[in-house]
Amino acid sequence: MEPFSSNHPVFQAKPRLKSPLAAGPRHSVGLRSDGTVVAVGDAKSGQCKVDDWRHIVAVAAGNVHMAANTGNSHSVGLRSDGTVVATGWNGHHQCEVNGWSEIVAITAGWRRTLGLKSDGTVVAVGRNAEGQCEVSDWRDIVAISAGDWHTAGLRLDGTVTMAGNNRYGQCNVSLWHEITEVAAGYLHTVGLRSDGTVVAAGLNKHGQCEVEDWREIVAIAAGSYHTLGLKADGTVVAAGYNEYGQCEVGGWNGIQPPI
Repeated sequence: MEPFSSNHPVFQAKPRLKSPLAAGPRHSVGLRSDGTVVAVGDAKSGQCKVDDWRHIVAVAAGNVHMAANTGNSHSVGLRSDGTVVATGWNGHHQCEVNGWSEIVAITAGWRRTLGLKSDGTVVAVGRNAEGQCEVSDWRDIVAISAGDWHTAGLRLDGTVTMAGNNRYGQCNVSLWHEITEVAAGYLHTVGLRSDGTVVAAGLNKHGQCEVEDWREIVAIAAGSYHTLGLKADGTVVAAGYNEYGQCEVGGWNGIQPPI
C-alpha cells in the first residue's frame, strides 16, 4: 500500500515511511526480512510479546521521557495489508489499534500510538492530556513523528504541522519549509531540509538544537535530549546530552540511511 499522491506544483516531500528498528526506554524491536519481529529487553508489560506477528513491514516502540522511565512501554507493528498490531502496556488505550486500516506509517510516543493513512490523514489513540492526539483535522500528511508530549506531521508541501505541548517552543515550526524528514524528541523537534541542512526548535538546555552548522545530512533522529544526523558519506554527527556517551558517534562510518 502506497501513500496518497497529489499535484503540488512547488515542492513535494518524499520521506521514508518504513522503519525496521525501534527503541523503547528499556526494550528494542527488530523487523526481519521475512516479516516477523524480534524484541529484547524489559518485557514486564508484555512489550516484547511479538513472536506471533507476521507480514510486518514496519515497527515502532513507545518511548518515555527520562524522568518517568518506569519501563512501561508498548510495541507496534504495521502489517503489509495496512492494519496494525500492538502489544504491551495499555494504561491509556495506546494498544487499541485493531480497527485501523489503510495505514502506511506508524509512530509511537509516550503512552500513545499514531498511524498515517494512505489518504494523508492521521489517526491516534492514547494519552491526550496535552492535545498530542488531536490530529483528526490534519490533511496532506506524508510522515509523522511522536515526541513525549507533542506530535509532528510532515505535509506534502514540505511544511510541518504540530499538536500538543509547546511549553519550550517545540511546536514553533511555522516558518519551516522544504522539509523532507521530521523527528520529535522529548521537548524538541528537528527537521531535515531538502538541501541537507537541519533546523530545530524547542528545549535546548543540553545543546540538542544546535544543528545550524550541519551540512549534507540525509537522515535525522531525536532522542530525549540529543539529536543525531546521518551524513551523505555515511558518518554521523550528534548534538546534545552526552552523560551516557550517546553522542560519541565520531568514529562511526558506513552507516546507511533507511529506504
